[in-house]
Amino acid sequence: MNPIFPSLSQELEATLRRLNPYWRGEPQIQLPPVKRWAYSVALKRLKSGLAKATVLTGPRQVGKSTLVRQIIQTLLDEGVEPRRIFYVQFDELRELLRLTEPILTLADWFEQYILKESFNRATESGQPAYLFFDEVQNLPEWAPQIKSLVDSSDVRVMVTGSSALRIEQGRDSLAGRISTLELGTLFLREIMEIRREETLQPFLEFNGITPLRTLDFWQDLRAYGEQHRDVRLRAFSYFSERGAYPIAHNRPDVEWSELADQLNETVIRRAITHDLRTGPRGAKRDQHLLEEIFRLVCRYAGQSPTTSSMVEEIRQTRDANIGTQRVLQYLRFLDGTLLMRLIEPLELRLKRKKGTSKICICDHALRASWLQEVVPLSSEQLETHSHLKDLAGHIAESAAGYFLRSIVGLDVAHFPVRASEPEIDYVITVGEQRIPIEIKYRSRINWATDTFGLRSFIEKTAYNAPFGIMVTLNEERPMIGSNIITVPLSTLLMMR
Repeated sequence: MNPIFPSLSQELEATLRRLNPYWRGEPQIQLPPVKRWAYSVALKRLKSGLAKATVLTGPRQVGKSTLVRQIIQTLLDEGVEPRRIFYVQFDELRELLRLTEPILTLADWFEQYILKESFNRATESGQPAYLFFDEVQNLPEWAPQIKSLVDSSDVRVMVTGSSALRIEQGRDSLAGRISTLELGTLFLREIMEIRREETLQPFLEFNGITPLRTLDFWQDLRAYGEQHRDVRLRAFSYFSERGAYPIAHNRPDVEWSELADQLNETVIRRAITHDLRTGPRGAKRDQHLLEEIFRLVCRYAGQSPTTSSMVEEIRQTRDANIGTQRVLQYLRFLDGTLLMRLIEPLELRLKRKKGTSKICICDHALRASWLQEVVPLSSEQLETHSHLKDLAGHIAESAAGYFLRSIVGLDVAHFPVRASEPEIDYVITVGEQRIPIEIKYRSRINWATDTFGLRSFIEKTAYNAPFGIMVTLNEERPMIGSNIITVPLSTLLMMR
């Protein structure tokens, strides 16, 4: 324990005790019964993982804090003494930012006044302490403090954050001391589980990308989608209507207009006004420019606009002299919030192909709420909105890209058009093997022209691509030739 222990204010101490009601024999706030996919992985890593600290990242409002509280409840249900559990929510406690080293200070306070023995002695007796630090991304120097804590104390730690950028900045100092999990929006099977309609097991296990190398895997995935066709189409219809944020399906009775306002305020504006503008550097960022660039991100979801074209649009709407480097920098900041992903051009022989990044938004519901423009994705809904089919194609491409990017260990790029070769929407790399993926989100497929890009890529032996995948709107014939398989977007999204 720290011999010169800094005292906490009565207000802060009272807040910490309120955040940990089990210390006084009180229950936590009511928790949803459904646990997201990352729950079991995170719990296992917390209790017995090689790294002492587990970092859970993801966009705002996808359920990170809920997952942490569910893990705490599991520990309590398993008989862990309440005094061995410490939860701190940094996002709302501004007083914590005034402490010189808040994580270490709070750990010392907990060790002395709640645990009432050292972390090392508690672990030695088989009763380790569990520390949960929620939303640490805006905390200055959080990583060195975690490093100091786990290097000096035998304690298990879980950290959450809504900024991949700031979490990544701390990874170097935490090398070998943390394991990282990224929690995105809901999978289709999770939507059905939250709506209490169906429970399905994941087709692809966590950390299992090797099977993607075989054509059999994709054929089995398609068969899995056909086997669960009714469930799949219902889940995809819900996804089409309301996106994949938990709040959209926890409360399906809430009107879209109210849900859209909630997403704008608690997800988009919170990330832009709070996460990206906290701290001395962030305070200098232009909030209105960030909002305008996010609007363009929504407009160009699933596309690869040039930076110069985005700059020109911003200049027209803002009547300001904005440079390309600033726009690129702000795009990277938004990528860091995990609200969107920039998919880079494919790198071959250590040379990146010329082209701009493809924009993939984490959930089309954010696009719909920010632009106030609802674009359906399901085949049935598009039949009555045929004028939106082209736009739906771009959004489908965005959804597929973000989903593929979320698979742990999978390298995802796009292949820009060049003089002698057509564009490929995505190329995933597993080991030395590449798999080209084309999104053809239309009612009718022209087998001759729509497969040209895939065939061209596969035929080049240097690319080491034995087969390709065509992602479609509807159920199509399973195979085109011997090396192109069709998979509906709804089936692709059932993979995890």
